[in-house]
Amino acid sequence: MQTDALGAGLSAREQALLDEFLAENRLFYGPDPGIMRNHALSPRSAAEELVLGAGLVPHRMNLVRGRLSSALEEAFTMVEQTGVAPGAKWGDLVSAIFTASGDLSQIGPHGIAIFASVCHYPVRFILEYWTDEPSVGVRDGDAFIHNDSRYGNVHNTDQSMILPLFHGGELVCWLTATIHEGENGAIEPGGMPSIAESKFDEGLKMCPFKCAENFQLKRDLVNFLQNSVRDPKLQLFDMKVKLHAVIRMRERVLAIIEEFGRDYLTATLRATLEDTEAEVKRRIAELPDGTCRIDTYIDNDLREHILGKWPLAISVRGERMTFDFRGACPELTNRSINIRLSSLKTALASNMILYVWPDLPANQGVLSPIDVVTNPNSLLDPSDDAPNAMSLIPGFRALGTPAMVLAKFLYCMPKRYTAINASHYNQPATFVYGGLTQHIEVTGNFCADINGNGAGGREDNDGEHAMSPVFGAFADTGEFELAEEELPFVRLVAQQITKDRIGFGKHRGGLGYEQIVTVKGSNMFGFMTGQCGAKHPSAYGLFGGYGCPAYPLAKIKDVNVFEVLDTNPSLVKFSIIDLMNEQAIPGARYLTQDAGMPFELAAEGEIYMICQGAGGGYGDVLEREPELVMKDVEENLLSARLAREICCVVFDEETLVVDDAATRAARHAEREARKLRGVPFDAFCAQWVKPAPDPSLPYLGAWGANDGPVIANPPGGVRVVMESDAVQGVMISNPKDRRIAELEAEVAALRTKLAFS
Repeated sequence: MQTDALGAGLSAREQALLDEFLAENRLFYGPDPGIMRNHALSPRSAAEELVLGAGLVPHRMNLVRGRLSSALEEAFTMVEQTGVAPGAKWGDLVSAIFTASGDLSQIGPHGIAIFASVCHYPVRFILEYWTDEPSVGVRDGDAFIHNDSRYGNVHNTDQSMILPLFHGGELVCWLTATIHEGENGAIEPGGMPSIAESKFDEGLKMCPFKCAENFQLKRDLVNFLQNSVRDPKLQLFDMKVKLHAVIRMRERVLAIIEEFGRDYLTATLRATLEDTEAEVKRRIAELPDGTCRIDTYIDNDLREHILGKWPLAISVRGERMTFDFRGACPELTNRSINIRLSSLKTALASNMILYVWPDLPANQGVLSPIDVVTNPNSLLDPSDDAPNAMSLIPGFRALGTPAMVLAKFLYCMPKRYTAINASHYNQPATFVYGGLTQHIEVTGNFCADINGNGAGGREDNDGEHAMSPVFGAFADTGEFELAEEELPFVRLVAQQITKDRIGFGKHRGGLGYEQIVTVKGSNMFGFMTGQCGAKHPSAYGLFGGYGCPAYPLAKIKDVNVFEVLDTNPSLVKFSIIDLMNEQAIPGARYLTQDAGMPFELAAEGEIYMICQGAGGGYGDVLEREPELVMKDVEENLLSARLAREICCVVFDEETLVVDDAATRAARHAEREARKLRGVPFDAFCAQWVKPAPDPSLPYLGAWGANDGPVIANPPGGVRVVMESDAVQGVMISNPKDRRIAELEAEVAALRTKLAFS
């Protein structure tokens, strides 16, 4: 549009000169909206059209697909076995292959699908802007690095190595390896800063750029990147690891071409995508047309409590599906929990791959037939300038919620491709750490206990305990003893399954575990956390099941637990509930707060406690078999009190023998009590539905219809109402400034009172 305005009245030759001048003197190659907002498959290239029309043998194409799977698995194993980052050791990585036009065609049998499915954005950027750029170019032996989510990534802690593969002088495909590296030079150590107030607080912002030529890293650029982070050793070693992994993949793919021919590789990559897309369309067409909705809420922005709306309406019309996120919380212009639309989409794709159609190949074709609708400048589709270092907060919702909404469509289907399940626990419950280690090394990263979320209850079984992260099925929780050798923190409790913190239902959700840590051997080391769910549950139940509990963070300050263990060990209990309820250590301060905590230094022996969450429950808890309730009591997952109060089971607490008749009577009585408590829907709405949120509530999002006006009532700010097509970002004041203002007002009031006394 700018070119048209500048070129008004110009001749064709003058216009061509103007276009050439602007192309050669472009100021900045920022994120391209045309690339970043397009998740559909690219059109067939001429080469793909030719080979797919050549009558190639499907069996041989399947052999090629199997060879690619082996190559990708080998690369995954290489990175997992040799990577330095904690994420590499515990499976927080992926290897992938893309078509020549940049479409994700296949990932390894293991790995995190979400990492690969964002890489088509930087590949398309490289193709669009660097291929013909004289100072850059794309040649055999080149490799590109990338981490900036604005050009396509989950968040800036993830770094991808991208290698173009040539054969006979022609670009054939792209190969990538991605690791959650963690440390990236952000304002807080560990790479996921909760206090980031602009994108300039988020550390490295690597738009796709060439970091290797002739299969060798460019050491000057590596040195620059090392100079930009707290852990230069990590940066160097994992760049080498990822580069050699994609080189190994290149060797394997060239061997495939040698055995089967280039046409078979090209045809297989494209056919895999098109076959997947066609099958997704067929499965969507099987579903009944209609719309199902859910509204969820984010209860803090890692700096203060808010109630930020996260809505989703899924509509099915024929063979198309629409995910509608209108009405979401506005962009938080100076808080880091925004998520890029491209990152949101890749989380949605992962949810479909993991929870709805796990039998389908994990590639870009899964999301291609699905439209995504948002309000621009919202939390789920922010501007380029909005910080998004902790995009996991809304992103993890996208990894768990769509399957719950789709359950309403799938429930009536005669054929399903996996069991319907309530929500997997969907918050990144882990400690991010940083500082000086006992080995006098500076570091910053995160703990692998993020990878043990409780699974949701299923239509045919209970959810698994701490089974896997919501974003992948094959990530590990690591060996804590190895971490303690490298880092100055000690786990007083690690992976102890919680009691009574259950998503109740006919089939209960899987439980999470407690994590209790302290520092030893360093006085310059600390922690942060980055989750919500301390006041409002994040993983919901399904078809009458209960959601997960709320999980605040707890701390015991002004104490050295090692001294207490030496002098009076009976005062130290290895349970959050016992420690916080008994408060037995003299002189210690016992604190609870939001689940999200900005980075703070921890004195030796101070205790920090969080809980990995449970999945949601499935079905009415009164339909749970009493024998299963007793099994939970016997395994110390459930107290006798809650077995009686919530599950309405009557039993002998010594023998755990159920009184069947009394249990039937208790459940009948509770059902009758429910009827007495219940009111007609219209009467309920008349009593509870208000025209607007209470002025004291820090509410952000649509109120009522999600396509209607959006309200922003930020903490300490002034309420603003915006039209849905004109949403603007919201600035939130600093909590310390608000607290200072409160204290100054109190002082002024006291001075006034004293003056009149």
